Amino acid sequence: MSGRAGTSTTAGRTGRRTKATRATRAVRAVRALLVGVALAAGLLTGAPQASAAGPVQVTGFGSNPGNLAMYSYVPAGLPAGKPLVVALHGCTQTAADYYNGSGWAQLADRWGFALVLPQTGAANNALSCFSWFDSSKDTRGRGEALSVKQMVDKAVAAYGSDPSRVYVTGLSAGAGMAADLLADYPDVFAGGSIAAGLPAQCATTQSAAAGCQNGSRNLTPAQWGDKVRASAPGWTGPWPRVAIWQGTSDSTVAPVNATELRDQWTDVWGIGQGAATTRSLPGSTTLSTYNDGTGRPAVQLYSVAGMGHGLPVAPGGGTENCGQTGAYFLNTLCSSYWTGLFWGLDGSGGTPGTGTLPAPTGLAVTATTDSTAALAWNAVPGAASYTVYRAGTPVGTATATAYTDTGLTAGTGYPYTVAAVGPDGTTGAASAAVTATTTGGGSHPVSCWTDNNYQQVAAGRAHQSGGYAYANGSNQNMGLWNLFVTHTLKETAAGYYVLADGGCAA
Repeated sequence: MSGRAGTSTTAGRTGRRTKATRATRAVRAVRALLVGVALAAGLLTGAPQASAAGPVQVTGFGSNPGNLAMYSYVPAGLPAGKPLVVALHGCTQTAADYYNGSGWAQLADRWGFALVLPQTGAANNALSCFSWFDSSKDTRGRGEALSVKQMVDKAVAAYGSDPSRVYVTGLSAGAGMAADLLADYPDVFAGGSIAAGLPAQCATTQSAAAGCQNGSRNLTPAQWGDKVRASAPGWTGPWPRVAIWQGTSDSTVAPVNATELRDQWTDVWGIGQGAATTRSLPGSTTLSTYNDGTGRPAVQLYSVAGMGHGLPVAPGGGTENCGQTGAYFLNTLCSSYWTGLFWGLDGSGGTPGTGTLPAPTGLAVTATTDSTAALAWNAVPGAASYTVYRAGTPVGTATATAYTDTGLTAGTGYPYTVAAVGPDGTTGAASAAVTATTTGGGSHPVSCWTDNNYQQVAAGRAHQSGGYAYANGSNQNMGLWNLFVTHTLKETAAGYYVLADGGCAA
């Protein structure tokens, strides 16, 4: 049990309080407990009631060994071939609570995808927590994990969802189960989002669950990655793309769990633990992105400064708004919106490669200033437009085969890719990456070096982690640490190096 738990009162207090008051205090205390050493995340009330157009229960989805209920929401007139999102509630919540609070239903209407909301109950766990800590329930082909897989199969058949664009997200205990599902079924889920959750297969027994929740397990990235690889033996990829959300003031799930999740999934992807990019978002949120070998985001870590235990939401009518505030739905920014961008649910191609259009060829840097970078590429037959990505994040669109990015920092290297977008809004494969380095950068004498990654590290201009090389200072991913991958590095300040493959004037 957690050290914060407690339900008893003194005899004197008992005598002075009414039964109703004592019942209220008992309910509040139970919310802080870890029942059966499961996550009792306190995810209780405060979300608005489900609307008349809310989720509906679906039966007959399989043998259901996990004893779960299936609810779904499908926007009116949704055509076949659209994505599917599976959203897992937190402890003591219901599917309707999560439907109302999380913002996923709003985004389903806006962007066009089907939503499945599994629901557990007191028959499975006293506080209706998903059993992320029980290997008889959270592993491939067993228990609750298999029940969710059967729900996906049902939804794909019933709604015509695209089986290559199925995603899973969850909060707290639901996030722990989401992490397990990503490890169990990498052949089912293209991506996942874990909010205030635990690494996949962190605990396999109830007695080990509290240790995962409350502190570090002191495992290496490779040891964390092995837990994923062991969950789906023989699977070699592609692995799901994973978003991790964590409040820095979370006293229910220790923030170190986000670091361990980052270590786990970057190791699975075979990339280092150094972020390719770091940027600030609304709601005091820092986004760290870890790219795969092609420059596409594979893992994203969202750290929300000062936020406690809960799901970040941001009610309102703006483009970036969604969700409703309440107990453990915390008003910072809409995590569901940002996760949806990462997965490419908005149709702008946040995760290129879901369409059939080929990757543009010939991407090149045509000019740079101290604050701009001009790009050009070859046309793709059938393309209606193109999306340009800087470090894996969409920064603009173009109908022609050229684009100029603005507002950049002097003397800095920026990696770019571009993808074609079809008339139906689907995005094709991303191009090979190029790096544009802006001019200027202060009075430090600029020097450039072109060499293989092994020699760049040996010379002290880069470092290696997990078999990949990273530029010192900027921490840009240079690819595999070997003799065969060559880059140009530019020193823009003492000990600060940026990729300058697009040209480097010393």
